[in-house]
Amino acid sequence: MVDVALSLVPVFTLIALGALLRRAGLLKLEQWIGIERLTYYVLFPPLMFTSVVGGAFAGGEALLLAIGLVASVALMTGLMLLLRPVLPMTGSQFSSVFQSGLRWNGYVALGVISSLHGPQGLALSAVGFAVLAPINYALSLLVSNRFAGARPQPAWKLILRLAANPLITAAACACLAVYLGVRPTQPIEHTLHLLGDATVALGLICVGAALELRHIETGRLPLALGTVLRLWVMPGIAACLCIALGLTGMALQVGVICAAAPAATMAYTLSRKSGADSELMSNLITVTTVLSTL
Repeated sequence: MVDVALSLVPVFTLIALGALLRRAGLLKLEQWIGIERLTYYVLFPPLMFTSVVGGAFAGGEALLLAIGLVASVALMTGLMLLLRPVLPMTGSQFSSVFQSGLRWNGYVALGVISSLHGPQGLALSAVGFAVLAPINYALSLLVSNRFAGARPQPAWKLILRLAANPLITAAACACLAVYLGVRPTQPIEHTLHLLGDATVALGLICVGAALELRHIETGRLPLALGTVLRLWVMPGIAACLCIALGLTGMALQVGVICAAAPAATMAYTLSRKSGADSELMSNLITVTTVLSTL
């Protein structure tokens, strides 16, 4: 327990640093957005690629972890869709709550896993990213398209948006490389590692800079529901399934940490573009990030 507590200190110190820098006016809002996009589109994909190619899919534990995480997402998706007809909220609010239930902040998860388990933990956590990043984004996009917008987009536009997601592309390329037995040359691999090494610290600072509570008078129930689903229900489901599959030790911890991470900051971008309640999504990101220390 002490090790877990100590692993949170550097993670949330960097988040707090980002919040302080944003409020100190070191950079303008547009510059912070640019840094966040740089981290997500340029630095994060190489980290995922190198982690997966480096051996994340080796061994039975990785396969069981992937099964447990996919099953967790399936159960959470079914639960939220079953609750939809009885929830007193609009379609745009439900779309944001749905994203909060599924999409987790990889920067926070990586920071904790790295502190606890080092490179071996990061390699195993790549299973979570490779499996959940495409599934969570695709489900969030479909639900937002169905409930948030006034007019659903055609299927071909959704497919193009999925293909343009950098984490989906990186995961697909890495899985293909593993299947074909292809490894990048040493200079290329070293370049990818250098890019990936900058991801966690810069990503956590961006998480802190993005924290902002907005007007919540009309969205208290969706905010509370999204927070409970993200920080208590999803980790509980993941823990039970991983234990039922026989996972223990590091693999179990990685699975639960991924499931217990706060809502993804990039969920705000999808909410804004799809017509979902972006104000509610911003509040969900802020509240779940603060409470995720628990």
